[in-house]
Amino acid sequence: MSARPLLATAALAATGLVLASCASGSDDAAAPADAASDAIVIEHALGETTIEGTPERVAAIGWGNHDVALALGVAPVGVDDQTWSADGSDGLGLYEWSLDAYADLGADEPVIFDTTDGIDFEAIADSAPDVILAAQSGLTEEDYATLTEIAPTVAYPDIPWYTPWRDAATLDAAALGMAEEGEQLVADVDQQIADATAGSDFAGKTAAFFYMSAADLSTVSVYAEGDSRTAFLGDLGFDFPEVAVAAGEDGAFYADISAENADQLDDVDVIVTYGDDTLLDALQSDELWSTVPAVQNGAVVVVGDGDATSSAVSPSVLSIPWVLNDYVAMLDEAVAASE
Repeated sequence: MSARPLLATAALAATGLVLASCASGSDDAAAPADAASDAIVIEHALGETTIEGTPERVAAIGWGNHDVALALGVAPVGVDDQTWSADGSDGLGLYEWSLDAYADLGADEPVIFDTTDGIDFEAIADSAPDVILAAQSGLTEEDYATLTEIAPTVAYPDIPWYTPWRDAATLDAAALGMAEEGEQLVADVDQQIADATAGSDFAGKTAAFFYMSAADLSTVSVYAEGDSRTAFLGDLGFDFPEVAVAAGEDGAFYADISAENADQLDDVDVIVTYGDDTLLDALQSDELWSTVPAVQNGAVVVVGDGDATSSAVSPSVLSIPWVLNDYVAMLDEAVAASE
C-alpha cells in the first residue's frame, strides 16, 4: 500500500478546539488581533498555542493546511511537499489547485519542505514563520516541542492524521486571525458540494473508499467511515456500509479484508479505490472478489494511485472544488451501474 493513501484523514468531530480572545475576554474567537497586546489562544491535542498579533509569514506542514491559508488570501512562505509519492509531479511539491492559488494571489511559490526523512525542521526555521499550521498532520509531542521553539504551532484537535477538512479549515483560519472567514469558506465549499450533487442519486446508496492492487488481491483495505476519503463520500450523500463502520470501531482508520471474506463487501453499492485501469478486470476475473455485487455490476470507481486525482479525494478546501465535478460524474456512472 502506498504511503500517501495511508495517511489518516477523517471526519470525526473535533472536541479539543477552544478559541478565545485573550485581550477582550469575549466569545468571538474569530476576531483577528488588532494590536500587539491582543492574542488568540487555541487549544489542541498537543497543548495550547498563543498567537500574538496577525501572522504575516506562515508555514504549513502536514496535508492541505496551506490550502486553507491560500483560500483565505494568505500565501504561505513554506509548505511540506504534498506530491512526494505522486507520479508526474515534476518535483513541484504542490498540486495544480495550490499552484493556481499562488498564481491568483500574485505570490511567489513557497519553499518546499522535504518530507523524505520526516519534518524538515531546519528548512522550516529558515523560512522564519510567524505561525506554523498543522491542523491536519501527524505531529508527535517531540515534533511539536521542537516546532514551538521556531514559531507558535497549531496541531490537530484530536487524533493524528484524523482531522476532518472542515475542522482543519476552521482551526487553521482561527490561527490566522480569520475565524469568521474560515467558517464562511467552509460554507462556500459545502454549497459547491450541494450544487455539484443536486442531480445525483446517491441517497440510500452505500459507498466506501478502498485500497486495492491488481497485482495482489489476496487482501484489500477499506478506510473507516471517519477517514477523510470515505467521509468525503458521506459528504456527497452516500451512506456507509458496515465494513467501513466496523473498520473504525477500535480507533483505526482502515482495516484489511482477505479475499476469503469477500462477502463482507456485499452491502457496498459503490467501491471507490486507488488502482489503475487493470483493476476492474482483475477483480471480475478473481474467483472470490467476482462474487461481490459491486464488482459484478462494474460499480467500481478507480481514482488512480499517486496522481493528482487520487490525492484530491483526500479533501482540502481547494482540492474539493478542483476534483468535484469529475468525481461526481464517476460516482454517477457507478451508481447507475449498481442498479
